[in-house]
Amino acid sequence: MSSTLDRSAVQASLNVWQMAQRQLDDIAKIIGLDSSIHGYLREPKRVLQVSVPVRMDSGSHRVFEGYRVQHNMARGPGKGGIRFHPDVTLDEVKALAMWMSWKCALVNIPFGGAKGGVICDPKNMSMQELENLTRRFTSEISIIIGPEKDIPAPDVYTTPQIMAWIMDTYSMQKGYSIPGVVTGKPIAIGGSAGRDKATARGCLYVVDEAMKELKLSSGGARVAIQGFGNAGMHAADLMAAAGYSIVAVSDSRGGVANANGLDVAKVIAFKQETGSVAGFSGGEKLSNKELLEYDCDVLVPAALEKVISADNAPRIKAKIVAEAANGPTLPEADDILYERGIMVLPDILANAGGVTVSYFEWVQDLQELFWEEQTVNERLRRIMERAFRDTLGQANRLKVNMRQGAYAVAVGRVAEATSLRGVYP
Repeated sequence: MSSTLDRSAVQASLNVWQMAQRQLDDIAKIIGLDSSIHGYLREPKRVLQVSVPVRMDSGSHRVFEGYRVQHNMARGPGKGGIRFHPDVTLDEVKALAMWMSWKCALVNIPFGGAKGGVICDPKNMSMQELENLTRRFTSEISIIIGPEKDIPAPDVYTTPQIMAWIMDTYSMQKGYSIPGVVTGKPIAIGGSAGRDKATARGCLYVVDEAMKELKLSSGGARVAIQGFGNAGMHAADLMAAAGYSIVAVSDSRGGVANANGLDVAKVIAFKQETGSVAGFSGGEKLSNKELLEYDCDVLVPAALEKVISADNAPRIKAKIVAEAANGPTLPEADDILYERGIMVLPDILANAGGVTVSYFEWVQDLQELFWEEQTVNERLRRIMERAFRDTLGQANRLKVNMRQGAYAVAVGRVAEATSLRGVYP
């Protein structure tokens, strides 16, 4: 037991970039990846670090630090969100860019992986300061973004309004409107129907497929969701509408649980009124840690990285873990969950609905022809179901867990494209 805990402590100490590289290293051995291609995929193609001077409301200027990382673009333009958060680091952005490469390849859309971020605290900035920050950051990274090069999207603490400012700033520099430079925009300026709920809807679709594979009924199946932001809130709403019973939810301030099922509409209204689900009167109080170990059929980590470790993995009661967040499960915990027969739907599968509908938005912008939401959702379902089948099939063939199955599919596709294109000059 002590050796397991020692390994767990080592894993917890890894930053997300080391974690992402280890995941690649592990799958490279399993699929026999060529060592040259492996070495190439271990590092990002391009890293841009920028200083972002911003005029604050006080009249003074403050300089923020920002990044845009492009991991691999062998399969198409870079694709990935921009996050505004005080804890953004370059290593985090590099890891997220790598995961975007695998995510786009797994759902087989023609993008490579990219990501961006600015170290800031948007909760303590006015709308004018956020606009100034967004426009200057866009100007600084405009040399490497564009509808044919790299297409940003929303991420942590960035919104459709922020995407609108990015689109406008880039378009003003070029002299004409270029809606395809960014996705996650308001519908009025080229956004796609269904984009706001796409991550949660994609998660629901793969959970449905997992339930069928495990011969479980979704009717009344108990779901616990850690994180009640965009993905978690919409997941609760959509899964409840599909017949699941949402028994526990939490956010950064705490959580609430009811073994008989929460009234999701009332929880959402309470969150919107108070800013948190903590204190909701329709259930008992519980912590984020307790939520992960709550008695449920489906656990949806939709908030933080590295929350499932070798320490708590033995106590997780869910039959399915659907990773709506990026990187919530440490590698050591993966092994424990697999040995216990718990199916983990990895982040590059479970939360790929967002980038898939971002792809739809980009296609619609380029064609200047927009689809009904029903069409968006039907096409999303087909892609997510196919990605689940590809993942499960590879996992079964290689006799590995679902994450390794997903990585085997995704890394194999990126490696093939990289090899076919070769090295120039």
